[in-house]
Amino acid sequence: MKIFFVVVAIALVIPFMGNAQNDAEYNPEAKLAELGIELVEPSAPMANYVNAVRTGNLIFLAGKGPTKANGENITGKLGQDLTIKEGYEAARITGINQISVLKSELGDFKKVKRIVKVRGMVNAVPDFTDQPKVINGYSDLMVQVFGERGKHARAAVGMGSLPGNIAVEIEMVVEVED
Repeated sequence: MKIFFVVVAIALVIPFMGNAQNDAEYNPEAKLAELGIELVEPSAPMANYVNAVRTGNLIFLAGKGPTKANGENITGKLGQDLTIKEGYEAARITGINQISVLKSELGDFKKVKRIVKVRGMVNAVPDFTDQPKVINGYSDLMVQVFGERGKHARAAVGMGSLPGNIAVEIEMVVEVED
């Protein structure tokens, strides 16, 4: 009987010990530095909206595009002007821009519990079908920076056009600590 209780106790304690270790190792700021990523000042919205809205423990980030550090946008249509590799990089840059918005909203990335949902829109010619490969630039970055907390549900869809002919526009929902 004692062995049964010891086994049950160990089975109940070990998962919590693993989470404590993961929390101690969770450091998105260090990951950004390790990746050589410098956050930028979030760009102002282009119209009558805000970059982010928090309701309860969710933050909804408005769509952002691939604005490089020099203020220049990556523009063009996938399948015509841009390759999948160039689209992937555009999505990655968009991810850096969204992380910058998240930082300005939260101040501390350790408050991020989970990247919940990503919606990626790809400016593409009608017969382009590799939208997921393009938006992987964003998704891969979220996992690199936030680890398991960066894994998310996602949509990757093609669009006939996007504002200013930007290559991608991506929005995100993030769960945070209260």
